[in-house]
Amino acid sequence: MSDREQLAGYVDAWWSSVQELLSLLEELGPDDWAQPTDLAGWDVKAVASHTAHLESLLAGGPDEQADVGEPPHVTGPMGQFTEIGVVTRRDTEPAAIIEEIRARTAERHAALVADPPTDAAAPAPGIFGMIGWTTQTLLRNRPLDVWMHEQDIRRAVGRPGGMDSPGARHTADYLAQGFGFVVGKRIAPPAGTTAVLAVAGSDPVAVEIGDDGRGRPLADVPADPTVRLDMDRESFIVLAGGRRAAADGAITISGDQGLGARIVTQLATTP
Repeated sequence: MSDREQLAGYVDAWWSSVQELLSLLEELGPDDWAQPTDLAGWDVKAVASHTAHLESLLAGGPDEQADVGEPPHVTGPMGQFTEIGVVTRRDTEPAAIIEEIRARTAERHAALVADPPTDAAAPAPGIFGMIGWTTQTLLRNRPLDVWMHEQDIRRAVGRPGGMDSPGARHTADYLAQGFGFVVGKRIAPPAGTTAVLAVAGSDPVAVEIGDDGRGRPLADVPADPTVRLDMDRESFIVLAGGRRAAADGAITISGDQGLGARIVTQLATTP
């Protein structure tokens, strides 16, 4: 697959995720916007405001500045940056936030369609390029970010859904690629250990720990691995996304039960 085709796939997944998010936001009642989410310190409005901020920046909007103070959930420079959009939209009506997301994403989508990116290794625009992101990194992360926040809102307001969308598949497959790191570096079992992650709706991911401690992907899924984890997509997402524990009974561990339980506690690969 060429860079252009791969990047176009990311753009399509992001655009689809944006439409799903907008549809969800339009369904919300006044009380829904104040519901707390799994993200510390953020309610539904904060999640939508953060999304509006990033999409505005990516569409060429102003570089917003704000004194975010020292809220306990902000623990570093990235947290301070992501809090800016929440602070600057604190007095903004929900309808205006929805419209901002709709308008800014439409601008950016039109630009990406008119002049499709072709070089995955090219620096990302603006602040994202300044922190070392490539065009591939940026475009690959946008559907994940938008879809994950759609799910944050769905859980907060009790409106499940969206688990079979392009954004859902993209996010689950993307996060599953961190499985080798989780097993090899965070758990560090003996060399020769094999582990399988089987998330419903995605191809299983199998890794083997080498002599150097790295979890290397296996082309074929072993029939009798050291440990195997089976779970539905939502359970994997809340764990890998660092949101919350999976529901009781949602994960089946086969093989080494202790190793499997340790892996589950370390699955989070995104804050």
